Amino acid sequence: MKTIYLAGGCFWGTEHFLKQFDAVKETTVGFANGTTEHPTYQEVCHNGTGHAETVKVVYDEEAMSTEELLRYYFMTIDPISVNRQGGDVGTQYRTGIYYEDASLLPAIEKVIAEEEVKAGQKLAVEVKPLENFYDAEEYHQDYLVKNPGGYCHIPLALMHLTSR
Repeated sequence: MKTIYLAGGCFWGTEHFLKQFDAVKETTVGFANGTTEHPTYQEVCHNGTGHAETVKVVYDEEAMSTEELLRYYFMTIDPISVNRQGGDVGTQYRTGIYYEDASLLPAIEKVIAEEEVKAGQKLAVEVKPLENFYDAEEYHQDYLVKNPGGYCHIPLALMHLTSR
């Protein structure tokens, strides 16, 4: 199993999107790479904690490579948008790929390079080692399962890629 942390705007949609893949064994929504310990959602939204809404993704790299996982992730974001995805605006909605295991870096860099060619410019996606990660409150975990009508910037059609 491998673990990677993906910030793709609002973490509700990113988590819901990723859970459709059998290779994704576990997800946790939370806050990454900020300046305060154990922030609440309200603090992240209103107090400039520097955290990004992020999904911790535990996946079976034998069933889905890091590159494939990241290519799916890129389907759900605007990689040149700064601090904004869909209707969500603020530094907590920045995009980022964070890692603890440096062996993931070559795959990350390969996909970033591919996406920069597609975009024709440098991406706004942060690629950094994970500094910290704090789980979000329980009501945010699997939010779109609990609240099927909840807001999400990811098109509904992408939530059902594996059922086609």
